[in-house]
Amino acid sequence: MTQLYSIPSWRPFVDALAEGLLARTAADPLALSDYVILLPTRRACRSLREAFLRQTGGKAMLLPRMRPIGEVDEEELVLTAPGDESGALADLVDLPPAISTTERVLRLTELVKALRNAQAKADPALDEIGPDQALLLAKELARLLDQVQTEGLTLDNLESLVPEEYADHWAQTVVFLNILRSEWPAYLAASGEIDPAERRSRLMRAQAQAWRDAPPAHPVIVAGSTGSIPATAELIVTVSQLPNGAVVLPGLDRVLAEEDWPAVRRDPTHPQFGLALLLEKLGADRDAVSEWTGPEDTPAQRAARTRLIAEALRPAETTDRWRSLDRIDPAAFDGLEWLAAPSPAAEAELAAQCLREVLEVPGKTAALVTPDRMLARRVAAQLDRWGVRIDDSAGRPLSQTEAGRFFRLTAEAVAARLSPVALLALLKHPMAALGGRPKDMRRAVRNLEIACLRGPKPSGGAEGLRRAIEARRTDPHGPAAEILDDAARLTDAIDAALSPLTDLLTAGRAPFDQVLTAHIRAAENLAAREDRPGADSVWRDDDGEALADFIHDLIPHGGLLGPVGSGDYVALIDALMQGKTVRPRHGAHPRLAILGPLEARLQHADRFVLAGLNEGIWPPEPGDDPWMSRAMRRDFGLPAHERRIGLAAHDFAQACGAPEVVLLRAEKSGGQQTRPRPVGWSAWRP
Repeated sequence: MTQLYSIPSWRPFVDALAEGLLARTAADPLALSDYVILLPTRRACRSLREAFLRQTGGKAMLLPRMRPIGEVDEEELVLTAPGDESGALADLVDLPPAISTTERVLRLTELVKALRNAQAKADPALDEIGPDQALLLAKELARLLDQVQTEGLTLDNLESLVPEEYADHWAQTVVFLNILRSEWPAYLAASGEIDPAERRSRLMRAQAQAWRDAPPAHPVIVAGSTGSIPATAELIVTVSQLPNGAVVLPGLDRVLAEEDWPAVRRDPTHPQFGLALLLEKLGADRDAVSEWTGPEDTPAQRAARTRLIAEALRPAETTDRWRSLDRIDPAAFDGLEWLAAPSPAAEAELAAQCLREVLEVPGKTAALVTPDRMLARRVAAQLDRWGVRIDDSAGRPLSQTEAGRFFRLTAEAVAARLSPVALLALLKHPMAALGGRPKDMRRAVRNLEIACLRGPKPSGGAEGLRRAIEARRTDPHGPAAEILDDAARLTDAIDAALSPLTDLLTAGRAPFDQVLTAHIRAAENLAAREDRPGADSVWRDDDGEALADFIHDLIPHGGLLGPVGSGDYVALIDALMQGKTVRPRHGAHPRLAILGPLEARLQHADRFVLAGLNEGIWPPEPGDDPWMSRAMRRDFGLPAHERRIGLAAHDFAQACGAPEVVLLRAEKSGGQQTRPRPVGWSAWRP
């Protein structure tokens, strides 16, 4: 039986997958529960469950076991792995726990700061590094470490990466990378932990080994993955060789001629590059891959669209064959629109209109697909003004949520010694109440602004505000006495609420963990209302819970950052919040969604609005590695930066298979002309 399948891009992946599974188990409905389905993400698992509901009309049924391919069920693996001393069970015995992300970054920050400051003492030409700069470098070190471990490489031969003809700064970079080769393994050995990427790879390889040693009796299917991670590819190869295993690929190209396929394997920017490498590891060619749901007539529109996208994105070294192409079938442009907006704001409004239009047709669905988070937030805001609430599935940055902003503003106001801009930004935040009613708080803030925050800037701190208020009492043209009295009472309340944090930061440098604890108390004091304590306001809802989790992870390891001043503390909080997101638990609108390109790969919608199609956004810039040049990465064995472009192109090609597709881009951004990418898209612009 053929073990390799593909679902074409013009078919909704999860719906086609569910349809095929139901067809295979139609004779025995209970057989479906024996299947194990491995998918790329948790969201893909949720989407497949919803697809089963659509296919069965919502009838009750036993579903297969679905899980992300990178999340191995460790307990089940231990119980089912053969007890061979050289097998999978041996790899799992004494497998250390993964170090927390926060602890790893903070410990690397400490190591980076110590190394850099030691260099600065030895060389007067070098400056000592600030804690926020050290934190950002530590994050880059952690990212490199993840790449190295994901690719199954080691750091043993770092010195050989820098020949004598290289610039001196690359040798200095290798000195920093020695942190990962010497100090970091020693720290992990002392703590009894391992890196998350290393643990994930070991678990996946143990799962693959266990299935090779004892193939499971139940069917196992890997669906939707391109095998870009080596451990994932190894697991996919193992599943393809199981008696009851199968691999379902997303959108394998059937259009490109066989003579063009070798060029695909040499071009990491091509959308099929990842699938070509995976087929090579599977020891198969395209002819060995069958259609998942069996032979089926492809609608003429979809066949023409598929050919159009394949030709537009063909490998760069074969684009000369465009000259000999036959005329593109006009059916390729049915349901395909190209819109150009004059600015990013207009682009967001156009995208919102394309989504809102769908709601006029009962049952019709649509999704905005973009990697541009700013554009996604603008579209969500525009729809909200029309009374349509839509959530961004990629989440919102924690620092931009209501709770995250309030927490940051509290620290910024204290660090700025209650300067007017920082203070008003904090006091006008919806969470600020100072133990009273919100409407009373708003009135008092207006009176404080009238009393002393207009005109010359008061001197720093609460005492500066008090002096400014008292000076206005002698001004014959000053505010009324009741306004000044109200402002004075508010100043006292602000001083009392912020005093835990103010006392520490105004005294000089203090241990980071102590400052963080004082910061929490100050935020809770500010958020208190007459009907509930401040803790119930700060830590409520999704964003409050995410902020609480962030601080919970930070408190045990905050001491690694050492003493900080007020400016350092604010910069550290900002840097630590980077990358933290708050994802909605449930979508707000049942027929509209905002998806990232990876999430959209396996999703279903009647209309996809593909926005942000500009150079540097979609596809992204290849990027630079602060630790290695391109030649160094190649010699070391890390994948080329251009691989990101290939993955983005694959996601684009998959999304173009929707029944209706709107291609949308802004012609200018920041007053500068933008360029569409890839270049081939403009050649086929309708």
